[in-house]
Formats: sequence, structure tokens, C-alpha cells
Amino acid sequence: MQPRTAQDIAKRAAGRKAVEAYCKDGMRLGLGSGTTSHWFARELAVRVRDGLDVVGVPTSTATRDLALELGIPLADLNDVPQLDVTIDGPDEIDRAGSMIKGGGACLLWEKVVARASDRMVVVADDSKVVDRLGAFPLPIEVLPFGWVSTRRLVGELLADTGYGAVDLPRRERNGEVVVTDSGNYLLDGRLGAVQDAGALAVALNQIPGVVENGLFVGIADEVVLGHRDESAEVVGLPLT
Repeated sequence: MQPRTAQDIAKRAAGRKAVEAYCKDGMRLGLGSGTTSHWFARELAVRVRDGLDVVGVPTSTATRDLALELGIPLADLNDVPQLDVTIDGPDEIDRAGSMIKGGGACLLWEKVVARASDRMVVVADDSKVVDRLGAFPLPIEVLPFGWVSTRRLVGELLADTGYGAVDLPRRERNGEVVVTDSGNYLLDGRLGAVQDAGALAVALNQIPGVVENGLFVGIADEVVLGHRDESAEVVGLPLT
């Protein structure tokens, strides 16, 4: 598959650099979801065909299906409960390394796999770096049971913490309700600017019915940034 846009070129560059920098024989890898992560998987598959000995744990059924198609060996997280590194992409990442994830509806599995890893490396094109999180809608994964009540409580929390009356639509695609790989719904909140990502992440998860939220705080260790000129570099945190 060839890149179609300049952004695709940057994403592929980030994926290729991540394979070169982090993927060694014998490693157990968390395979992220989303477009940049899938470029990484394609680059990893090239190395696997050349003899690289790794096993991957996918963060979504879509990533699993892609990895199987590409010939990347897979394992269940219950069978390899500790991973060497997870490589995954953000919807937004700020300069401290906090992220919003979940635009692809995979945030729960992504967070579980990232936390099971010794290191979490972010792969991103440089357009994903922001000074403050919040322009991208924050995904909140909720149980279908009582989801309307859960949405009301989420809205009250956001109002009480200074975000005002936030619209929290249940995510749909092509007129159908989006259901996550774990069978849950997603609410998407446009917060504008996240004031304290760590505190908000904890508070949201205290609400009964909230399964997880898309704020990834204190999880990323390093970032691989790709650029439209096909270059990429490994960057430590904080980003400058």
C-alpha cells in the first residue's frame, strides 16, 4: 500500500522509524490501532518477512485482522501478560505527552495493552502535536445499560468542573450506533481545552457506567514524529 497524501507519507515515516528503533528479535509488542499504527504494522510486516522474530498483541479487532493479513505472529494478552513495548498513535498529544485517543473506538483495549507494557511509544505525524488537549472530541466509553443516565452524570461532572454545558452525543457512523470491541457505546465531548487531564481522567472513571475515557496521561515514554519530507525522529518528553 502506497501513501496517498502528504500526511500518509509522514505517518509511514513515523511507523518505519519506530520499527527500526524499537523492534528487536524476541520482543512482545503491543500493536496500536488507527491509521499511523497501521502504517507501523505494515512496516513491521516487511521486517517479519525478512526474519524478525516478534509476537504482537493487537489493540483492536481491526488491528488483529490487519496483522493476520500481513503475516505478523499474534498472541493473546492473557498468554503474554507483560509486553516489552506498545507502539500506538494519538488523536492529539500535548508537549508533556498526554494524549486524547479513541477516535477509532479502541481506547479501552489500547489503554489496557499500553499499561501492560514496559514502555509505550507514540507514533504520530507532526500535525498531532498540540499545546493543549481538547480540540479533538474526548471519547468516553460507557456501558449500554443505563447509558442515558451515565451521560447525564458525565455532563454534570463536566459542568461542575468548569466546562459548561457540553454536548455528549452517542457516536454513530453511517446512521448506525458505534459499538466498541467490548460491546460498549461511546460518548464524544467537545471540551475545547482540557484544564487538568489527569484529574479529569480520574473523575470520569469514578462515574458508574463509565468504562474508560480517552485521556492517556502519564503513559507515553517517547514519541516518534514523522514529517511530510519522509523524515522521522525519536523525541523524548517533554516535546519542544
